[in-house]
Amino acid sequence: MLACVYAQAATLNTVITGTASGPISGTTSTLNGTVTLSNVGTGTMTVNVNLVNSTGSFVLTVTTGMTGTLTGNLTGTANLVAGTGTGAATITGGTGNFAGATGSFPSLNGTGSFAGTTVTVNFSGAGTISTGGSGGPPVPTITAVWDSASNTTTLAQGSIFIVKGSNLCPSGVKLFGIPRPTVSPDGVKITFTANPGGTATDAILVYTYNPSGVCQLAGILPSTVATGNYNVTVTNGTTSAPVQTKVVQTKFALFTQDSSGTGLASVQNYISASQVDLNSFTTGNAKATTISPGHPLQYMIAYGTGMGALVGGDNSASPAFDFSTHGTIVNAIVGGVTIPALYAGRAGYAGEDQINFQLPANVPTGCAVSFQMSVNGQLSNTTFIAIAPDANATACVQPGFTTAQLQQFDNGASRTLGVFSLTQFSVNVPQSGTVKIDNASGGFTRYTGYQLARLAGSQAQFTVSGSCIVTHVQSGGQAGLTPNPVGGLDAGTVTLNGPAGSGLTNQPFTQDPDSFQYSLLLGTEGITIPGGLNAKLVAGTYAVAGAGGADVGKFNTQITLGAPLNLIGGLPSTVNRSAGLTLNWTGGNPSDLVEIFGSSRTTSGSGASAITDVWSFICTTTAGVGTFTVPSSILLQLPAVSASSASGGGFLEFASAVTPSTFTAPLTAGGAIDNGTFLALVGFGATVSYQ
Repeated sequence: MLACVYAQAATLNTVITGTASGPISGTTSTLNGTVTLSNVGTGTMTVNVNLVNSTGSFVLTVTTGMTGTLTGNLTGTANLVAGTGTGAATITGGTGNFAGATGSFPSLNGTGSFAGTTVTVNFSGAGTISTGGSGGPPVPTITAVWDSASNTTTLAQGSIFIVKGSNLCPSGVKLFGIPRPTVSPDGVKITFTANPGGTATDAILVYTYNPSGVCQLAGILPSTVATGNYNVTVTNGTTSAPVQTKVVQTKFALFTQDSSGTGLASVQNYISASQVDLNSFTTGNAKATTISPGHPLQYMIAYGTGMGALVGGDNSASPAFDFSTHGTIVNAIVGGVTIPALYAGRAGYAGEDQINFQLPANVPTGCAVSFQMSVNGQLSNTTFIAIAPDANATACVQPGFTTAQLQQFDNGASRTLGVFSLTQFSVNVPQSGTVKIDNASGGFTRYTGYQLARLAGSQAQFTVSGSCIVTHVQSGGQAGLTPNPVGGLDAGTVTLNGPAGSGLTNQPFTQDPDSFQYSLLLGTEGITIPGGLNAKLVAGTYAVAGAGGADVGKFNTQITLGAPLNLIGGLPSTVNRSAGLTLNWTGGNPSDLVEIFGSSRTTSGSGASAITDVWSFICTTTAGVGTFTVPSSILLQLPAVSASSASGGGFLEFASAVTPSTFTAPLTAGGAIDNGTFLALVGFGATVSYQ
């Protein structure tokens, strides 16, 4: 907190600005008012004036920022009180963060005015305060500089961004209206300094946020800041160490309703000229507004930041400017379907962009339909929206969820999920040949509706058969922090039993103490991995049993593993993204699950500044259909990469599973988990090139 006392001395450059008033009684007066000390804080003051010898004394009480009092003497007070004039101030002591302080303001410029016997004085002037070893502001520390929508590095000209860290601003919350300042009243500023080059620009402040020590700033990067590499610093009494970032022309990112960058998108459904609904799972009123899912042929309005620089400044209500009619190609990608934007430009709010588009009649429907924007071929963060089957439906449809449960999500409720899985994958590794790895894993999680797509992307039972989902994850550098993680639950000791030949008898899982997730490396072939068991997955029945823990009580479940499917012709070594990918197979039960997974990885930068981006798709269907085509609209969302290189690589995987088993488990707080599933997947993968 800024109220802490520090042992080291500090000399602060500051500007004092104040206004005070009071009655004149003979040759003396006591004036009271407010004061602001840039880089220090704000508060109140009491000034005693002697008009005979033009001297005075003062007490400044600083209540925000560096708290404490400053005391000192004035000269030239008669000049200030009488009209336009100058004076000077000397600091002789203080308390709190200013104990033992000294300092001076050699030139105070002010104006005085009388109303009857009451005088009012306004003054300002630059000076220094030395805390004498007893005080000084804590040094601001930046932990991340992100765009404000996707929470990833790299900022676009004219976009809204956030700075996270500690000691970035005084306690409390301050919102700044138009015209917004580049320096807050208590001296906070965010500075971008070109590296190399040295040109410095202060960002436009949107807010400073520091309740209970949680520190975050938001600003607008001026459109005039040139593209390139920058050092970002925050000044709050003292200046932070720099953090590097990169400024680009365009990097559009979608806002999400939970501010995670991966959740339910901040999208409105256009109902009429007098009504727009917040996109959600059911129709009604929640989140302080009207809500509804979209539907085929619905007009939609999406919001984000980073469309690009705008001539005319970033510190006023932005005019309607349509980038899509000025050479920028903007498309919405909904469930893999590409939709041209009807409008793409500023939303009348500096730094914020809106995109209008109409869902086509053939748009995929569901409660977690993937949603991205493409701006000149550059993809935004992956979010999701809810789309009902038709205009008459009052809710979207998601396997495993009732309308009542979806309505609970809309009202902020959370649900619990238990998933355990057995996986056996064979991978062709150029250096090692064929490698087979058998794993068991699982756990219990608590999640909200905002995290529905994240679960859909990793758990097959949430994915609509015959559909595909695309996800994008960035890690490294400042990225990789998940603002809204799925919460793990403790289920105590969990064991795994298998059939004869598996080598599994009451084998306990390893539990991660932080996430409470469970894992077992059963065994490997073709490669040795430390910590693996001398076990393997064979056909037969497997059982998972939990002894119960702090959050989840006793439970058990089992599944029978069958023979894998036969993929005709195997996996290709090269995938032509624009042509789609068709796979054919035989075997299995008609209802068995089939998963096709692919990923494309790129890495930029090096060392601690390296950023890795992974675009992945997962498509699901059933074994009985015998064939599936991953559409080009899905594949084209993955960047083109070679099979393996220092800067990236591609991967493709085919897996099958018998129908998952379901189970229940009690919660120690009362009730039971909402969904429990035991999966067993067998498949194989290989590195591939995406062209």
